[in-house]
Amino acid sequence: MPLSAPVARTARHIRRVTYQGFEREDGLWDIEGELHDSKTYDLPSLRHPGQMRPAGAPVHHMWLRVTVDRDLVVRAIESAMDAHPLADCPAAQRALQSMVGCSMARGWRQAIQTNLGGVAGCTHVRELLFNLATATFQTISAAFQSQGDEPPRHLGQCTGWDWNGQGVREHYPQFYERPPQLLKK
Repeated sequence: MPLSAPVARTARHIRRVTYQGFEREDGLWDIEGELHDSKTYDLPSLRHPGQMRPAGAPVHHMWLRVTVDRDLVVRAIESAMDAHPLADCPAAQRALQSMVGCSMARGWRQAIQTNLGGVAGCTHVRELLFNLATATFQTISAAFQSQGDEPPRHLGQCTGWDWNGQGVREHYPQFYERPPQLLKK
């Protein structure tokens, strides 16, 4: 473990989240996300009063497939809930269709909140969607390409891609020390 040695402790909750990106033969891209939550101890079932959910059994097990085009616009979305704690949880999947037409390039988190926020959606599906955009960027290299005088979308979004940093200087020298507000002058 690359972290420092922990004090004595007992695991109680396990969350696994994975993303995969696929290039399709029709020119679109599928990005899939999976979220799996489990406990290390038996706990009462919320859906089945009087029953116990055994340790290791999923509390949440949810899947998403979002199909996007080269411009990172959502063309299709589907989901599945193999495990969920409450009977009404699957009803949250209906609202996902409102994400079709939204762009992952700009305003993605706001679109998720607008379309799926509160009781319209599911907290766990929203969490999968938030980070699905990053998996999409990692999958579609075109998302990182410059469009003429426009810098790639990832510049200025983290320490490694600071406008004044080594990464921009080495890989995008035309934008080095020139944030977008300076490029328009």
